[in-house]
Amino acid sequence: MVFAQVSDLHLDGSERAAERTRRVIDYVNALELDAVLVTGDLADHGRPEEYAELTVALKSPHPMMLLPGNHDRREAYREGLLGEPADGGPINVVQRVGDVNFLLADSTIPGRSNGFLAEETLAWVDSTLAADAASPAFVCFHHPPVALHSPLVDVIRLDNAARLAEVLGGHRNVVAVLCGHAHTAATSTFAGVPLLVAPGVVSTLTLPAEPRPDVDLDLPPALYLHVLDDERRLTTHCRVVVQDAPRTLTP
Repeated sequence: MVFAQVSDLHLDGSERAAERTRRVIDYVNALELDAVLVTGDLADHGRPEEYAELTVALKSPHPMMLLPGNHDRREAYREGLLGEPADGGPINVVQRVGDVNFLLADSTIPGRSNGFLAEETLAWVDSTLAADAASPAFVCFHHPPVALHSPLVDVIRLDNAARLAEVLGGHRNVVAVLCGHAHTAATSTFAGVPLLVAPGVVSTLTLPAEPRPDVDLDLPPALYLHVLDDERRLTTHCRVVVQDAPRTLTP
């Protein structure tokens, strides 16, 4: 199984955000993929017109798996992307691709930038993983549950990571945790499994050691390509999408 992960589009009606999103989606649409995962902050302000823009921008021959980020708004997201009545509760969806389950969990707190998985969401994660314990599963949400050593993002990461670790610790079918929010490609571990944080489309967050602005608007957008093999081993490649041709990040 091969699937792409993109994150943090922040579509806001501007040509800049639209062009960067278009560049990335055109790239993944040209690939042979099983699915595309978008890990939050699809819209920049959560306005209905931004979700209308997204319905066009995210057209793809591949199955699209979406989840909200802190810039999204649950009511408009539900109406604009899911075709559901407006509702302020957590947006938790499981999608199956082949024999793999993707748990798309809502880690947003309305009106806040930091993340939190409500007890109803944690119970949903627990029961969904238990209901199909034989199938590999990815647990996906917006806010990273560990410090990434970036002052800007660490103060707005997932608040109740320890509680999530308790839940995931009871399930052996979790392949990895997949997040966004940080606008930088990052890898770590969490609850005994890989944690992969996708790079940003709209911008790139830098580390204090780098002689660049904290938020770099000039670096090109990037994405992950994840490969899950028959031994349930996950291998991840990072792609930077420049205007003339894609290239691989230098190791």
